[in-house]
Amino acid sequence: MKLKLIAGCTIAAMAIGSAALAQQAPVSNYNYHDAFAPFFYTKNGSEFRAADGQPGPKYWQNRADYQLNAKLNDQTNEVVGSEVLNYTNNSPQKLDFLWMQLDQNLFKNGSRGSAIIPPSGSRNGGRGDMSQGGYNIKSVKLVGGKGAGTDVKYIINDTRMQIFLPQGVEANGGQIKLAIEYSFIVPNYGSDRTGIQDTKNGKIYTVAQWYPRMYVYDDVQGWNMLPYTGPSEFYLEYGDFDLNITAPANHIVVASGELQNPAEVYTPEQVKRWAAAEKSDQTVIIRSADEVTNAASRPAGKKELTWHFKIKNARDASWASSASFIIDAAKMNLPSGKKSTAISAYPVESNGNDAWGRSTEYVKKSIEYNSKQWFEYPYPAATAVAGVVGGMEYPGIVFCSYRAKKGDLWGVNDHEFGHTWFPMIVGSNERLYGWMDEGFNTFINTLSTKDFNNGEYAGKKQDVQKIGAYITRPEFEPVMSNPENLKENNNGILLYFKPGLGLSMLREQILGPERFDFAFRTYINRWAFKHPTPDDFFRTMENAGGESLQWFWRGWFTNNWRLDIGVRDVKYVGGDASKGALITLDNLEKMPFPTTLEIKTVSGKVSRLNLPVEIWERNNSFIVKYPSTEEIQSVIFDPDKASPDYNPDNNVWKK
Repeated sequence: MKLKLIAGCTIAAMAIGSAALAQQAPVSNYNYHDAFAPFFYTKNGSEFRAADGQPGPKYWQNRADYQLNAKLNDQTNEVVGSEVLNYTNNSPQKLDFLWMQLDQNLFKNGSRGSAIIPPSGSRNGGRGDMSQGGYNIKSVKLVGGKGAGTDVKYIINDTRMQIFLPQGVEANGGQIKLAIEYSFIVPNYGSDRTGIQDTKNGKIYTVAQWYPRMYVYDDVQGWNMLPYTGPSEFYLEYGDFDLNITAPANHIVVASGELQNPAEVYTPEQVKRWAAAEKSDQTVIIRSADEVTNAASRPAGKKELTWHFKIKNARDASWASSASFIIDAAKMNLPSGKKSTAISAYPVESNGNDAWGRSTEYVKKSIEYNSKQWFEYPYPAATAVAGVVGGMEYPGIVFCSYRAKKGDLWGVNDHEFGHTWFPMIVGSNERLYGWMDEGFNTFINTLSTKDFNNGEYAGKKQDVQKIGAYITRPEFEPVMSNPENLKENNNGILLYFKPGLGLSMLREQILGPERFDFAFRTYINRWAFKHPTPDDFFRTMENAGGESLQWFWRGWFTNNWRLDIGVRDVKYVGGDASKGALITLDNLEKMPFPTTLEIKTVSGKVSRLNLPVEIWERNNSFIVKYPSTEEIQSVIFDPDKASPDYNPDNNVWKK
């Protein structure tokens, strides 16, 4: 096998028996049988999930369509709601009961989530008095068919409601409709996902987890009915949403999806501005800072207005409401030519070109890039809302801190709308595998940030060695951990940064951009609006990328293995540098990795040698025969600091 050097020469790489090593090998923790062991996958492919990572011929998933009505009282902070759920059971099993999520019950005294918050505090929970928190479920009734209008028995346990069905829901397409009446008090701070922000011109309500939602019933473990305690996010069915939000007439409401009745809730002048924004690449002001306190900027004659939104093939819907909103918008240019609009809603305090005045530009550019790179944005609008929430994503709408500015605002808008792809399009189970949305999204953010305005907010090149030393410390859990099972301060590393870095290394150091991008797009397209597991991702990347990557999944994701490759020694064939050099490498820790060497000779000639990961497939130490014609001055492993080698002290050999 021949390998190409930067300088244009070729070398033959060969393994030499341990007896021929030039000097005593250091103690190594590396075991190539563990790293390259067979049978990484514990299950064979099935008719539901194929062995190559795509949905099988009998893949199925259930569906939940919602008609939702809510009324906001901005004096009491109460939301009074009604819901009609149309649930379709596409599974091969009849369902005699259903499970629904009551996430607002996290903010109720005595909830499991409040009980596990440490004395030092947490971003989870309600941060304060929760005596009024939680749902008041007023009724659950059947809609349509036999028994329409009758009450249905249910039991509430913390954040879960089990509904017992008189007739059950038949398999293979059976349906049931339920009507639910409820209310709750919006928490001031709800796990950094929902809440209320006071501004000088009124409260901003960012309202999420605001209606009883279906748990997922799937082919992997049936009902996925883990309680909501705050750290982990959501696993939801897809469906169509029809929303009616009633709010005080001086409020502006934004929500998931497309506004159906703009002429009823905006002034004639604002409707004209909306029409202009939908054709403009530049941001158009719909309601200016000067107009926020002007009564004429809202339709006259009513105390309340009802805002009607629709969004299709989504897994959730959320909304925000405030009298303080500045609104601006611009069109987004999607690859197919499909119409979609970038929108921002923010208070006067957040205005300005160093802050939310550029938000719509950020939203537009982020979504346009990811639509071209990965999969087209599927919704008619994308709305960024400034409020109390630091950063949280929902289909077609995100909540971000009203204090964010410049690169921080770009970063949070880019990240939260990056979640459109993971998990809004690719609907993984965030409750169990948070890294499959946070980590994947962190990865795509690196590319969109590099692209935005030719890297306006791009940071300096990462020193992966230094980062690797930190994120593979023994006290960290594996990435493949339930988010609820992680120390709270480890979430950022293990859900976001480490899996994101893993994909970057896979793209840049292992597969290369062309093979990686094809495989990653294949994964997105296969599992768009479906429910993949980690195995489905791993199998797709291997089959579409054309590479066995089980050593990488095993070391970086399912274990917290470290990398330490050292350059031990340089000798010459027969003691003559003109006959070739023998470079001895050691793998001293548990993880293998492709090996790049930079070789400098005494005359100053520099060349690169790229060795595949397979040199570690049956060796703890490896000798490379390099075709030198003169003495070698130095050999450096990983000269670009692009691998997570935690111990750089042994990376350099010098004459």
